[in-house]
Amino acid sequence: MAQNDILKLVGDALKSGNCGRALNCMENYLVAWPEPHTAEKVAEVKEDYNRMVDYWQQGGQDPQREILYQQLLIRLYVIYANVAHYHRMKASPYQNSLYTRVRQGQRDWSLTTIRQQMESFVSNVTMLQLEPENKRKATSDALYREHQQWMNQLFEYVLTSRQWSDAVGAQFVQMMISPTIDAIDQQLIIAAVTLSLMNQFDMAKFRMLVEVYQQSQEDAVRQRALVGVVLGASDQYAKLYPEQRTLIEELTKEEQTCQELTELQIQLIYCLTAEQDRQTIERDIMPDLIKNSFKITQQDSDITEEDRLEEVLHPELSEQRMEQLESSVKRMVDMQQEGVDVFFHGFSHVKRYPFFYDISNWLVPFYLQHPDISQYLAKEDMRPLLERILDTHPFCNSDKYSMVLAFQDMIGLMPKNMVQIVKDSPAMAEAGGMVPEVSAAYLRRLYLMDLYRFFRLFSHRSELYNPFDTATNEAGGCCFFSLQLFVGTPLERYKVQIVRQLKKHQMNGAANMLLESFSEEYRDLQYYLLTQNYGKALALDPDNERALFGFARQQYTYGFYRKALQNFEQLSAMHPEKTNYQLHVAVCLVQLEEYEEAMKQLYRLNYEQPDNDSVNRVLAWTLTCQGRLEQAHKLYEQLTGREQVVDEDLKNYGYCLWLQGDISQAKTVFLDYCKRQEDDSPLNPKFFDEAWLLKRGISPYEVKMMQALLLV
Repeated sequence: MAQNDILKLVGDALKSGNCGRALNCMENYLVAWPEPHTAEKVAEVKEDYNRMVDYWQQGGQDPQREILYQQLLIRLYVIYANVAHYHRMKASPYQNSLYTRVRQGQRDWSLTTIRQQMESFVSNVTMLQLEPENKRKATSDALYREHQQWMNQLFEYVLTSRQWSDAVGAQFVQMMISPTIDAIDQQLIIAAVTLSLMNQFDMAKFRMLVEVYQQSQEDAVRQRALVGVVLGASDQYAKLYPEQRTLIEELTKEEQTCQELTELQIQLIYCLTAEQDRQTIERDIMPDLIKNSFKITQQDSDITEEDRLEEVLHPELSEQRMEQLESSVKRMVDMQQEGVDVFFHGFSHVKRYPFFYDISNWLVPFYLQHPDISQYLAKEDMRPLLERILDTHPFCNSDKYSMVLAFQDMIGLMPKNMVQIVKDSPAMAEAGGMVPEVSAAYLRRLYLMDLYRFFRLFSHRSELYNPFDTATNEAGGCCFFSLQLFVGTPLERYKVQIVRQLKKHQMNGAANMLLESFSEEYRDLQYYLLTQNYGKALALDPDNERALFGFARQQYTYGFYRKALQNFEQLSAMHPEKTNYQLHVAVCLVQLEEYEEAMKQLYRLNYEQPDNDSVNRVLAWTLTCQGRLEQAHKLYEQLTGREQVVDEDLKNYGYCLWLQGDISQAKTVFLDYCKRQEDDSPLNPKFFDEAWLLKRGISPYEVKMMQALLLV
C-alpha cells in the first residue's frame, strides 16, 4: 500500500475517534517507512493506551477514562499531523523551499525574539521623529526594508509550521492582541495562521483565531481572525476535538457575532460568483464605458471631419454619451454596493509584477512605506493624484498595490489633456469612487478579495488548499453554514437568509446541503417553503399564498388536475386581482376537457386585457382544443409575429395548422420550433402528443410521416 494511503487510514481512524485502529495503522506505516523519533512517540501513546485497555478489561471503573481516551487521541493526532505535514512539504516544491529556507537561515524564531522584533519595530518608527530631517527618509527606508524582509520570513515560518502546543497558541494570542505590536504585522500573521490551518487542522491555531477575534481591539485584526475561524473550522475533526464545537457555541451566543457570520457567508458567496460577474461586466458594461470615455476625452487633433459633422448634425450626442458613461459607472457602483467584486479582472494582469513573487505581499495590508513599491512612488508630482485615487476607491489591499505598480503605465496611455484634467480636478480623480464607511463588513470584504486574488492568481496556489476551488463542489470550502459544527447554534436563525442567497446565485446544490443541515427546531414554515414541501407548509398556514400556489403547481405536474383546480380556484378567490391564478384555473379546466367553463374565464379576461399575451396564449390553445381553428389561427399569427416568440406558441401553432390540413405550413412552423430546442427531437415519443392528436382525427401513421418530414 502506498505511503499516502496508509497515512489516510490513520487519519480516517482518528476522525472517527478510534484510537486503537489509528495506532495499528500508524504502526503499519512505521514498519514500511521507519522514523525512529516518531516511533518513540507512538510507542509512548500505545503504552498508555494499552494500560487503559488492560484496566478496562479487568473490570476496573475509571471515571476519567473518557477524558484519558480523548487525550490519547489528541496526542496521536499531533504525531500524525506532523508526519502528514512533513510529507506535504516534501510533495510541494514551493512549500518545501519556504520551510527549508526560513529554518536553515540565521534567524532566531523563538517566541520571545519574535515578539521583541515586532515591538522594536513600533518603537523605532516612533523614534524616527527624533532623526534629523536630512537623514530621516534614509533611516525610515532602511527600517521598513529590514522589517518587511523579516515579516515576509515570519509569514513563511508560520505558514509552514507544524502543530502548535497550547502554550505557543496562547503566546501568539497575546502578540496578536497587544497594542505594542503594529496592526499591519498582526493582520499578516493572522493570514499566515489561516493558510496553515486550512492545510492541516490545528486546534491550537483554531483556538488562537477564536480568542483573537474575541479579544482584539483592532477591527481589521478581528475580521481577519473571524475569516480564519470559518475557513479553518472542520467537521472532520469534530469528534477528535469537541472543543471546536464549544468555542463555536461560545461565539454564536453573541448576536453581533451571528450577524457578522451571516454577512461573512454572503460575502463568501459573492467571491464564488466573481467569474460570472466578470463576464457580465465585460459583456454589458465595459464596451459602452470604453467607447463613451474615448469619445469624451478625444483630443482636438484626433477629431475627424466626420466627427465634426456629427457634432453639427447631432449636437445632442455629446450629452447622450455623457449620460451613457454616467449610467455605466452607476451600474458598476450599484454592483459594487451589492457586493460584486468589480475590480478583480481589471487588476489581474498586474499580479505578474515581481512584487507578487513574495507570498506575503498578496495578503499584507496596504501601506505606502512598503519598500517594494518605493520605486513606483518616485514621481512626486503625480503622487497626490495617486493617493487621491487610492483614498477614494474601495480597492482591496492587493489591488492598491497593483494600482501603485501600474499607475505610471496607465498615465502614459492616457491623452495628455486628460491627464492634466484629472490631475487638476479632484472630482475627476474621485469619479466612480464609492468608499463606504470603514465598517467591520467593509474590512472583511477587502480581506476576502485579497484571499480570492491569492487563490486565483498566485503561481503556486495549486500546492495549497483552496477554499474557492469549485471543481467538485459548487460552494468549494466556503459554505460554512452547512457545517455540523454550527447546527443547533443561534446561527440557525439566519440559515433561511443564506439559502435564499444561494438560490439567487443558482447554487442549488449548496442550498440543498444547507437545507439538510437545518435542526428540527428551525424547520418552520419558511423551511418547508424553501424545500418545496408545500403540504407541511399548508399544515402550518392553510392560507399561505406561496404554499397554495406551489402545492397547486405540484398537483398539476403530477396530473392531478382536479385537485390543482381546487387550489387555483381558492387562490383566485383570495386574490381576484391576479390574472395569473385565473389563467391557471382555465388551464386546469382545459386539461379536464371542460372547455366551455374555461372559455367563460378566458373571454372575460380577453375582454378586460386584449393585449395580454398570456391570456391570448391560453385562449388560442383552448380554441384549438375545441376545434375552433380559424379563431385560434388568428391569435397564433399575432403571438408568433412578435419580436420575441415563445417556443410553446410555435408548437401549438403547428398543431393548429396541422388540424386545418395545412401540412406544409405546419412543417415550417415545427421546424422553426425544432431549431430552438437543444435537447428535444421529433423522434422523442413525447415530442408530439399522439393521444391528443388521435382524438382529433390524426392517425399514428400521419404522426410518423410528420416526424419523417421534420428529420429531412
